[in-house]
Amino acid sequence: MRILLAITGASGAIYGLRLAEELLKSGVTLTMTASPSGIGVCRFETGVELAGEPGEIARLLTTRWQTSPERLNFRDSADLWAPEASGSAAPDLMIVAPCSMGTLGRIAAGLSGSLIERAADVMLKEARPLILLPRETPLSAIHLENMLRLSQAGARIVPAMPAFYHQPASLDALVDFVVGKVLDQAGVPHTLFKRWGDTA
Repeated sequence: MRILLAITGASGAIYGLRLAEELLKSGVTLTMTASPSGIGVCRFETGVELAGEPGEIARLLTTRWQTSPERLNFRDSADLWAPEASGSAAPDLMIVAPCSMGTLGRIAAGLSGSLIERAADVMLKEARPLILLPRETPLSAIHLENMLRLSQAGARIVPAMPAFYHQPASLDALVDFVVGKVLDQAGVPHTLFKRWGDTA
């Protein structure tokens, strides 16, 4: 499976990084990208640097997650010549995590000013899975209308809303719950949290 994962400028860059780690463990081929704001938030919140030459960023991430170079690519978000910008080379699945309300609004409007927006537009027009992880509160009527519009267009909306019924004992457990919910929507098996009713 070929997956495109985009990190944008909402708080919660850790969700994107943990998703990347778990997706690579599952054996997928992963392409990552990050908006300029996403790069800044990721640096501020996690200390992980996503700015620079894409090949070098890919090498650093390959080392971070101990994966093979053939399974991890990184694209500049301004690269509208990337394969993922074309319906003829669309990935099997795209995830935007976290998804800022600005990015969500531009996708909802069908704008394609960046690789992230164009690739999301491709996923919708090709009827391929698009999963968005919005992280904002409170939500305005505009935010809600944009999410409804995208849901009606076929996107899956998975808000960053951790649960507590699994009795999380750490911040990592809260992050993993949300990441696990995204993986559920992606059809990727995982054991990141204890499911309701599971006594094992």
